[in-house]
Amino acid sequence: MDKIAIKPDLHAIVLPAIDRITDYSRPLRWLRQGWSDMRRTPLLSLGFGALFAALGYALVHFAWGGMQTGMTLTSGFLLIAPFLAVVFYDLSRQAEHHHAPRLAHILKPLRANGASIGFYALLLAFIFSVWERLSVILVGVSVSGDQVSFAGFRALLAGSGQSGLLLPYAAVGALLAMLVFALSVVSLPMMLHRKADLATALMTSLWVVRTNPLLMLEWALIIVALSVLGFATAFIAMVVVFPLIGHATWHVYRDLVER
Repeated sequence: MDKIAIKPDLHAIVLPAIDRITDYSRPLRWLRQGWSDMRRTPLLSLGFGALFAALGYALVHFAWGGMQTGMTLTSGFLLIAPFLAVVFYDLSRQAEHHHAPRLAHILKPLRANGASIGFYALLLAFIFSVWERLSVILVGVSVSGDQVSFAGFRALLAGSGQSGLLLPYAAVGALLAMLVFALSVVSLPMMLHRKADLATALMTSLWVVRTNPLLMLEWALIIVALSVLGFATAFIAMVVVFPLIGHATWHVYRDLVER
């Protein structure tokens, strides 16, 4: 038995029971299930994957005239990705119910719980704006004027110049990324599926991380590794990586939150 149901008692907010999973190979199963969903909906999954990859590439590529903007958008892409992946969550939801995948179906749960999902989008936008301001400060105090360019950033990575920027920049970015991950790991799939309000969905997501800390750390590292692969290939691999993570996230929700 590798699952134990735990019912959170937060008094003011009633949360569904959360499964504690001790099988640390489970993320591989989520990826396999996500891949299976992609195979069921290849045109829509890869089509949206290509669209979001092109959007990410355009934002990052054209922003690299200035190092601060480029670094912010490159790292910030991961902060808003959970919301962009909503299309993949719903395609997996349709596949689970053996519905023919249709783009129009995606709009139904968005309309049904539009307020909560909209507030979730605003929350991510707020976190991104905080990161943008912090990024300006970190770059501004650590990098000289002649380094604020893509060439300066490459020199930074090569170990020359103001290399002391990388550690605090990565540390602050990692803290915000962990916050977004903890708030997002099951919240948006839950709002699509149950029409849950924002507070309940966010608290459920946080409780999932609290109940399964090592499993969620493993899942977060897998997401980071796949995302790095996407960035390293100039977003080409992101055409597959983004929908794969999105579809798999639906199965994270279905596996950890009571049905």
